[in-house]
Amino acid sequence: MVGSSVRGEGARPSVRHTQESGPESGVPGEEPAHRKPGRRGRRGRDSGGQPHPPRRKRRILRWFAMIVAVLILGTAGAGYLYYQHLNNNIKKDELNLGEKQAAKPKPNAAGQTPLNILLIGSDSRNTPENLKLGGHKESVGAPELADVQMLLHLSADRSNMSVVSMPRDTMLPIPKCVDGEDGDKVYEARSMAMTNESLGRGGPGCTVATWDQLTGIHIDHFMKIDFAGVVSMADAIGGVPVCVRKNVHSLTSDGKGSGLKLTRGTHPVKGKQALQWLRTRYGFEDGTDLARAHAQHMYMNSMVRELRDNATLGSPNKLRKLAEEATESITVDHGLGTVTKLYDLANELRKVPADRITMTTMPTVPWSLNENRVVPKPGDADQLFEMVREDLSLDGKASKRKAAETSKDPAAADDRIAVAVRNGTGVNGQAPTPQRATAVAGVLQGKGFALAQVDTQNTPLAKTSITFPSADLEGDAQAVAKALGLPLTSVRKSTDASGVTLTVGGDWRTGDAYPASAAKEGSKAPESSRPLNGGDTGACMKIQDGFTF
Repeated sequence: MVGSSVRGEGARPSVRHTQESGPESGVPGEEPAHRKPGRRGRRGRDSGGQPHPPRRKRRILRWFAMIVAVLILGTAGAGYLYYQHLNNNIKKDELNLGEKQAAKPKPNAAGQTPLNILLIGSDSRNTPENLKLGGHKESVGAPELADVQMLLHLSADRSNMSVVSMPRDTMLPIPKCVDGEDGDKVYEARSMAMTNESLGRGGPGCTVATWDQLTGIHIDHFMKIDFAGVVSMADAIGGVPVCVRKNVHSLTSDGKGSGLKLTRGTHPVKGKQALQWLRTRYGFEDGTDLARAHAQHMYMNSMVRELRDNATLGSPNKLRKLAEEATESITVDHGLGTVTKLYDLANELRKVPADRITMTTMPTVPWSLNENRVVPKPGDADQLFEMVREDLSLDGKASKRKAAETSKDPAAADDRIAVAVRNGTGVNGQAPTPQRATAVAGVLQGKGFALAQVDTQNTPLAKTSITFPSADLEGDAQAVAKALGLPLTSVRKSTDASGVTLTVGGDWRTGDAYPASAAKEGSKAPESSRPLNGGDTGACMKIQDGFTF
């Protein structure tokens, strides 16, 4: 295998890294995102009159607590001691427990870079406060599950914000993770597992590493939230307006459901009723977890509008209470570990008008090995992640983006450029395309790159990329990209490469020509992601048959 341009002395061999992987995971007994009520899963969740397992009720969107916190923390202090008190409330953990991180995006024309924050909702019942909100005592001490996962993308020019939710029943490869606290606790890679298990493999940093591997998006921060303070926060806001198209009562004949009961129209929910809205599945749309995610998006959009318009937050006492609840309920990476840093983030978030916020859910299809689980939908999920990766707004409006520049380093002759070709097509729950690296290496050889050779290392990658280790090989790497029709944005410097390295990703599983991308300036999020605009004040939940009164 050859891994660098030939310039007099010949090519340097690439350094190969062997990716460890664990056994095929068992399928946990969570109810699938696409399942209707009435069908019993392996552990009898929400159906068939069977008793709930301890984790069944522990699902709620908690990241809105973070939004409330960062919007008000800057005015909640009462001197240095109180500031330190709030800082001490905030729990911190390692950002990424994986072995690799996606490359940071390049700055736009104004020198700005986007911000990507992974919002994680833990199902933990390990405090008396959380236990009072539902669940079972037997669940105390159990490993946490990341039952809510959302990637918040703030554009480089701060003109728009995108949010991508991932259903908790998504099956994904989970990378090797090393516990940031112990250092010697290693969780070997798993070829396929339910994504919410990632949190129990060392902490939020493993969930970050899982998203990083799936999407190729550099994640700057994470926020993990529990929901002990949700009720108090909803009260402090004064209620969040939500809408239902018909009367709804989320209660099955055998007593399952959130208990939410609302009459047709718009209502400001707060306290326990707000909690019920966020937990409701039975009664919304088709009764699936995807319907619940859509209702949560409606709630978040409405809450953001209320926070910007509601004068009731002018009370210092309410602000202090809100700050206490928020800081006690949050775990962040060390880069966000103070009130000041959270306040700075709040100021960045405030720059985005409500009508430039787009909420989406990652498009999915049933997993071929178990119809009760889902995997990312080929094509649509790829497009959504690429739009975020390339800093394209999901609403189709243009932003200030910096075009990739042609390298000033001149490329060697094509037949003198050594290229290592890897097969990275095994992503999104799919097996790698056999002999894919061999096929693409043949394409390169046919175009005059005689030194293109197969590297047997298989590195799963969502998007095809070309890496190079030093500036003197950038021109060579770009020459390879141009020959294959890859965008220059797919070329990046990486210390993991010892020479020009082409990794054929999940976006190019077949064919000799690199497929044209649907993620272009002016394109919108795929309809299968159910985009919801933050300025849509008319959004109203459709009610499931059998749950009206």
